Amino acid sequence: MFHTRRPGNALVRAAGLSYFPLAFIARLPFAMMTVGVLTLVVAERGSLTLGGLNSAAAGLGTALAGPLLGAAVDRLGQRRVLVPVGLVNAALLGTFPFVVTSAAPDAALLALSVLIGVSAPQISPMSRTRLVGLIRRSVAPDRRETLVNGTMAYESAADETVFVVGPFLVGLLATALAPWLAVAAAAVLTLVFVTWFALHPSGRLEPTATRTVTAQAPARELLRLPLLTVVTGTLGVGLFFGATLTSLTGFLAADGDGDRAGLLYGVMGIGSAVLALGTAALPTRFTLPARSLAFGGLLLAAAVLFATARSEAGLVVALAVLGCGVGPTLVTLYGLGTRLSPAGRAATTMTMLGSAVVVGQAVASAVTGLVIDGLGAATALALPAVAAGLVVAAGVAHALAAHRPVAVPRVAVPAH
Repeated sequence: MFHTRRPGNALVRAAGLSYFPLAFIARLPFAMMTVGVLTLVVAERGSLTLGGLNSAAAGLGTALAGPLLGAAVDRLGQRRVLVPVGLVNAALLGTFPFVVTSAAPDAALLALSVLIGVSAPQISPMSRTRLVGLIRRSVAPDRRETLVNGTMAYESAADETVFVVGPFLVGLLATALAPWLAVAAAAVLTLVFVTWFALHPSGRLEPTATRTVTAQAPARELLRLPLLTVVTGTLGVGLFFGATLTSLTGFLAADGDGDRAGLLYGVMGIGSAVLALGTAALPTRFTLPARSLAFGGLLLAAAVLFATARSEAGLVVALAVLGCGVGPTLVTLYGLGTRLSPAGRAATTMTMLGSAVVVGQAVASAVTGLVIDGLGAATALALPAVAAGLVVAAGVAHALAAHRPVAVPRVAVPAH
């Protein structure tokens, strides 16, 4: 996981052996939330459009509330924020199946989905912030940078893996038992593991302990073209996630097997998890911009294969290849974001990237649902290729922006 043994051991000792599996499981409810909402609404209300809209509502609620949640944590600390937020979110998730199966109007369902998204605990950025704080307290200054880089790579791989494992669990529960069980399981996981994460001894850091001591760059630095191309790339990955899962659901739903979509979607996680974690072993001469283009190109090629598939076997093959592209692509984009983050703006940069993925997934879920209802599931299978094309275009734009000569301000020399 880490490049050096001693600082890595120091972080494990500081965080505790239980921290890493706990932080991983605590992320699962978020990955299960949008997919579980989609699966349950489609199964009970019979409308893929309504399912996509509810999934989008939950995702957009999360993206909009994320910065506010982060600001509250900076002021009050993780424990004071995550415990009540997790309890509220667990209650809302537990209520959702009853509302879906009742005679409640669609507008009430959408409102509840927004509230579920707004109250969703942001475990990924909390984990990153917590670990960086522990590194600053527990590791010698000359070894911190290497350990922070390795930790961010692990965190990115964990996020990407959860995005695949979560839908897989939803599909497994929906297929084996009932569609409502996936949302109920997310509620239980939130209640138990998010609360446990919040109360874990590693969360005793004061709110100021994780703040940067360097001078903060002006906000306009976040709008520089190289960083914006990375944000666009992560938006494309989010669009890809939403379009792939929703189009797969629509294609299978035509034969009455829509609740198996999450199960098949999990196939993508095999190559995705392995190659995402394996990016740490890639040689440094294989630069991050080059990786973005290479793995983005693989993602696009596999998405074209997905678009032309007309059988379940063909979809499974395409999903397996897609995993080999999307995992390393997302890790690479987070690596670029970390490198390009303006001084003192690391948390904001991570929020921008994470929000781009969430917004892309939510928007693509809604749009893909509309396309399925209007043009058919076969047409919707082409939408992941459109999203992958955006990822590649962002990679090309980043490569061009990175090689653009930077203007050096002229300094007037006083006359002697």
